[in-house]
Amino acid sequence: MRTQSSLKLACLLGVSLLGVASAAQARQAAEPTTALEEVVVTAERRSENLQKVPLSVAAVGGDQLRAVQAGGEDILALSGRVPSLYAETTTGRIFPRFYIRGLGNIDFYLGASQPVTIIQDDVVLEHVTLKSNPMFDIKQVEVLRGPQGSLFGRNTTAGIIKFDTAKPTQDLQGRFSASYGSYGTTTFDGGIGGPIVQDKLAFRVSALYQHRDDWVDNTFSGTSADGTVTPKKNAMGGYDEKDVRVQLLATPNDQLTVLASAHARDYDGTSTLFLRNALTKGSNKPNAPRDSVAYDEADNNPQAYQMEGASLNIAYDFGPVTLTSISAYEAAKGKSRGDTDGGAAANFPVNGVPNGFGQSMGQLKDLDQVSQEIRLASNSDGRLKWQVGGMLFSSEDLTNFYQRAYFTKANPNNWVALRNENTSWAVFGQASYKVTDKLTVTAGARETKDVKKTNLLKTADTAAGVVTYTGRRYVRLADTQPSWDLSALYEATDDFSVYARVAKGFRGPTIQGRSAVFNADFTTANSETILSWEAGFKSRLLDNTLRLNASAFTYEVSDIQLNGNDSNGNGVLFNADKAKAYGLEADAEWRPIPNLLLTAGASWLHSEIKDKRVYAQVCALNGVVVCTVENPTIKVGANTFAQIDGQPLPNAPKYNLNFTARYDVPVADDRRVFIATDWNVQGYTNFVLYKTREFYSKGNFEGGVKLGYENLDKGYEIALFGRNITNEKNLKGVIENYMAAVYNEPRVIGVSLSAKLN
Repeated sequence: MRTQSSLKLACLLGVSLLGVASAAQARQAAEPTTALEEVVVTAERRSENLQKVPLSVAAVGGDQLRAVQAGGEDILALSGRVPSLYAETTTGRIFPRFYIRGLGNIDFYLGASQPVTIIQDDVVLEHVTLKSNPMFDIKQVEVLRGPQGSLFGRNTTAGIIKFDTAKPTQDLQGRFSASYGSYGTTTFDGGIGGPIVQDKLAFRVSALYQHRDDWVDNTFSGTSADGTVTPKKNAMGGYDEKDVRVQLLATPNDQLTVLASAHARDYDGTSTLFLRNALTKGSNKPNAPRDSVAYDEADNNPQAYQMEGASLNIAYDFGPVTLTSISAYEAAKGKSRGDTDGGAAANFPVNGVPNGFGQSMGQLKDLDQVSQEIRLASNSDGRLKWQVGGMLFSSEDLTNFYQRAYFTKANPNNWVALRNENTSWAVFGQASYKVTDKLTVTAGARETKDVKKTNLLKTADTAAGVVTYTGRRYVRLADTQPSWDLSALYEATDDFSVYARVAKGFRGPTIQGRSAVFNADFTTANSETILSWEAGFKSRLLDNTLRLNASAFTYEVSDIQLNGNDSNGNGVLFNADKAKAYGLEADAEWRPIPNLLLTAGASWLHSEIKDKRVYAQVCALNGVVVCTVENPTIKVGANTFAQIDGQPLPNAPKYNLNFTARYDVPVADDRRVFIATDWNVQGYTNFVLYKTREFYSKGNFEGGVKLGYENLDKGYEIALFGRNITNEKNLKGVIENYMAAVYNEPRVIGVSLSAKLN
C-alpha cells in the first residue's frame, strides 16, 4: 500500500510539472548543428571553461547522471562512468567507498577515513555515512583527479567528487524524472523554483523518492539462534529512499548574495547481502544465485538511517574582491545489521558441528559535523587572479558496535560504545598569473592541522559483567602538514592547450576503534602524504565537433594507510612504507553529425605497494586457509600472513573503459525519437591486499539502453529503458574467510517520464 501511494504521489507531481511545462511558451527549435556546447566547471572555485583548467577534471551533467539512475542506482552509479573513478560498498547504500587513480580505503569501519573527499554545494561531507547523501536535482558532477589540498574543504590525497545542485532562479524553472521498473523499482527526482519577490528573493524545492520491493528469498529452514524468521519469501533486497531539499536565494542588492539551504533524508532498506561460498577455491567465478540466500541470523539484514543538514552561503561583492562565508551543519543517525558470514553455519559443518557464525551491527547513535569557511577572492579579469581563506571543521559521533552474542542473548554485554572526534583548521591561498597571452601559471598552498580522538566509553565485557579488555581506552593523534600545487597551462591555439601540474597532498592520522568489540586494542595509522605529477592536453578538434582531453600521471604515497583483517575478520589499520603508481586517462565527446552524439572514456593504471616488511593476514576460518594465496606466506601462531610487497592497491582497476551513444531521428518539427546506450568495462581489480586465485574481478562489464520519444516544444520525454541489460552477475566485493561474494545490481527494465520547464 505504501508503495502504491508513493507511486501515485510521484505521478501526480510529475503530471503537475508536465502541465506547467506544456503551458509554458514554446521553445524555438535550434538549427541542427554539430558544434559541442561549452562545459563550465568550478574546479578552482570560479566558473571556467573546462578546457582552460590546468588539472585533470571530468564533468558529468545532471541529465546524464539521471539516465543511469533510472533503475534505482545511488551514488555508486558514477563508478566506471568516469575514467579513473571506481566506487563500491560492502555496507549497503549508506557507506560508499570511492577510489580515484587507485587510491581509496577498503575499511568498512563507520569511523573510517577516506582519501577521496565529497563536496556538495561547497560543503565537505567527511563522515562515511554523509558521503552516501543521495544525488538529486543535480546540475553537474565534477571529478577532480589527484591531490586537492589548496582550495576545497579538507585535504585529500586522491581527489574530489564535487556535486552542484540546481539553484533558485529569478524565473520559473522546474524539471522532473520518474520511472518504474523491475522489482517495483520506482524513482522520482525533481525540482521546481522561481521568484518570491522579483529580483530579490527566489526559492527551489527538490525531492527524491526511490523504492524497490524486497525480492530476495531467505531459504534457511533450520533453527535461528536470534529469532530471525525463516524461511521467508521476498525477505530482503528492497529499500525506501525519501529526500527533500529547500533553498532560498536572497539578492537584496547588486553586491550581496545569500543562499540558505536545508535538506533531510529518511532511508530504510537492506544492508549488503553476502553470499557464502559463492566462490569455490581456485576460481573467481561467482556461483551463488542472486535472488536467494540462506541466512540463519541478523533479522534479514535491516538498515535504516536519517540525516539532515543546513548551510548558509553569503557572498559580498566589494568590487575588486568578493568575500564569501560558507557555514554548514550536518547530522546523522542510524544502524545497519548483517549476517556477515553470508549464510547459515548449520549448512557448513565441520565434523558435524556448524562452522562459522558471523553477525554484527553498527549503530551511529549521533553524528554532528560543523564547518566554517571564509574566502576572499579577486574579481579582476586581468592577468592576476587570487584567493585566500581559512577553514574550521569539527565532527563528533557516538558509535556502538554489537556482535553475535548480544543478539543471541548469550552475552548482553557483547558490544562497545565509542566517541570519535575530528577537529581541523586550515589556511589556504592560490594565485593564477597570465605570464603571456598563451601561458598561465597557477600556484596554491595550504597549511592544515588535523586532530583525531577516540574514546572507548563501554567495553565488551563477559556475560557476568567482568571487564576483560586490556587495551587503550583513549587515543589522540594529531599532525600539521603543508599541501601545495603548481601548474602551468599553455594555449598553443584557441582549440589546443597543454598543461603540467605537480601537487603534494596530505591525509591526517586515523584511529580504528571497532576492534575493542573483540577485546583487541585500537589500531592506528600515521599521516600519509602524496607527491603527484601529471601532464596532459585539452583540445577541440574537427570544427569543435570533437572534444578530446587526456593526461598522464605518476605519484608516490609515503606512509600509505592500509587496512587488513585480524583473526576475527576485523579491520586492522597500518602504514606501509609507500605506494607508487602511474597511468593514463582520456575523455572524448564527438558529434560527427547533428543527430549523433558519442562519448568515450578510458583509464589505465599500474600501482604497487612497496614495503618488504609488511604482511597481511590471509583468508582463514578456524585456522584453515580457505583460498589460494599466491604470495609468499609466514605463520605467526595459528595465523597465516602474506607478503604484499609489489601488490597492486586494492580496488584499483587496471583499466576502465566507458562508452555512450545517442542517435536522434526527427519525426516532426521539435519532435524526435531516439535510442541511447552506455557501456563500461572494468579490467583486473584485486579486492584484497594479497594475491589469490579467487578475490579479484577481470573483464566485468555492464550496459544500459534507452528508447524514447522527445517533444521539445512541450518539454517532455517518455522512454523505455534497461539497466544492466545483459543481467551480468559481476563480483564487486568479498568476505575472505567465508569465501563470500557481493554482486552488482540486477537487471532492471522499465519506463521513464521526464519534463522540463524553462
